[in-house]
Amino acid sequence: MSEKSSSSGSDEDVDPESGQPVEFGGVLSKWTNYIHGWQDRWVVLKNNTLSYYKSEDDREYGCRGSLCLSKAVITPHEFDECRFDISVNDSVWYLRAEDPEQRLQWIESIEFHKAESGYGSETSLRRHGSMLSLTSAASALSSASTSSFKKGHRLREKLAEMETFRDILCRQVDTLQKYFDNCADTVSKDEFQRDREVEEDEDDFPSSTRPNGEYNHNNNGSKEKLFSPASPKSMNGIDFKGEAITFKATTAGILSTLSHCIELMVKREDSWQKRLERELEKRRRVEDAYKSAVYELKKKTHYGGPDYEEGPNSLINEDEFFDAVEAALDRQDKIEEQCQSEKVRIPRLSVSPGDVYSTIGTHRFASKVEEMVQKHMTYSLQDVGGDANWQLVIEEGEMKVYRREVEENGIVLDPLKATHAVKGVTGHEVCHYFWDTAVRMDWETTIENFNVVETLSDTAIIVYQTHKRVWPASQRDVLYLSAIRKILATNENDPDTWLVCNFSVDHDNAQPTNRCVRAKINVAMICQTLVSPPEGDKEINRDNILCKITYVANVNPGGWAPASVLRAVAKREYPKFLKRFTSYVQDKTAGKPILF
Repeated sequence: MSEKSSSSGSDEDVDPESGQPVEFGGVLSKWTNYIHGWQDRWVVLKNNTLSYYKSEDDREYGCRGSLCLSKAVITPHEFDECRFDISVNDSVWYLRAEDPEQRLQWIESIEFHKAESGYGSETSLRRHGSMLSLTSAASALSSASTSSFKKGHRLREKLAEMETFRDILCRQVDTLQKYFDNCADTVSKDEFQRDREVEEDEDDFPSSTRPNGEYNHNNNGSKEKLFSPASPKSMNGIDFKGEAITFKATTAGILSTLSHCIELMVKREDSWQKRLERELEKRRRVEDAYKSAVYELKKKTHYGGPDYEEGPNSLINEDEFFDAVEAALDRQDKIEEQCQSEKVRIPRLSVSPGDVYSTIGTHRFASKVEEMVQKHMTYSLQDVGGDANWQLVIEEGEMKVYRREVEENGIVLDPLKATHAVKGVTGHEVCHYFWDTAVRMDWETTIENFNVVETLSDTAIIVYQTHKRVWPASQRDVLYLSAIRKILATNENDPDTWLVCNFSVDHDNAQPTNRCVRAKINVAMICQTLVSPPEGDKEINRDNILCKITYVANVNPGGWAPASVLRAVAKREYPKFLKRFTSYVQDKTAGKPILF
């Protein structure tokens, strides 16, 4: 995953000028739909918004989708360590990182952006004022509809007046509060001073006090001032009467403005009521359409999210899984029948000199190829009886298909073996068409696309191919070495053997991706040509030849799927594949010179 910046929730991740978290971006796999599955997308986290683009170079053309993170819920997947889901109401994004560490980094960054970008966070308090502007709020509400702009103009003016009155009223309340506080302090001080002096006079000598209690006359005829009454204009120069009048005028203005606002809102109530009724009618129609869509959706075998794909924790049960796979295979068969009827291809058969096929190569995989060839010649041609535990699962004429049930860590790894006898073709022709990539797409209907990664020699190539997806199973890809060999008979009475072996290898130019599950294969097509003598002096023709075919396949699907489904699919598809391929070879070789 390439990244422009990293976010971990520290102060360094916040832009000092704007107070916003810095931008964070990189490549994540996003679940698109059940047809295309996981696709790599460039995802950007900025300003409390998560956006995605098809690639980093496509950012200038605008994002393909975005989510506001204010109310987003981030859920790490329970079983997939690289996956996490982000949901906002009914919208859900399914995302996968390359590894668990990058998933954790993305989750922490999203949580940090979510916390730092919303109201109530520390940075947001620095960015926003302490009071909400009624003018701006009213403007936002009324500007939602262009048609209501003129109607709401007077209401915005009144709200602006309310804002002004509020500021004036706050200042007046502060002023009056100061005045009352000063009055209370002065009265408390005077009472304390008067009580103390009265107590001192009673202890020392008699004194006389005037009825108004303002002065105390001593024996020497002098008088002392005990306290002075509070004067409205002696309290920090505050004019209490003036302030009271202004306060009354302000409150009167507020009440008058409120009356105008109420009057305006009452006048608009009818129009809003009609608009509400129209919106309720629209909502009712949308709800009816939604219920109808849900009903139709329940009648179809279709599930939208990756949680319904293959895996031990899939939400789809085994019967539904099998039905979905079978339906998808039936659709592929119909499409292939239409395509085959429209195909018009020029037959081609270019072969190398015979001695090339019987020699051991010198490329870097030559020893591995020779090892696989010897194993297939030793074990694949053995009889199916004895202690091999082969079970006959299909028998159609000359074709028989056997299976041995093998499971490893819950994954089905059943070896399959098929024997067949085809008239009119040779082992060389069968193996050539099976190996030649130039005609691969003519008879192989399960492949979506393929390419030759490396040509090792005239008889050995490395091929990468992706298979058509059969939902709800994940899409598979295979990287394998394909070699064709001719094994000369040690006894002159025995026929030569032609063999094509395909086995999985690794290559730097075809690394596994999140888009497909990498399967492992070890497949061999082994053919021998039997010739019956023609009558009299006639030349050998295709009626005199018979090709005995032994086909073995060991496949590791690379992921989990119900065992019953895998075995049922194998039982259905392998016989179809063998019959389709041999019929193709018979059609292509009919009327052409025999290639032994």
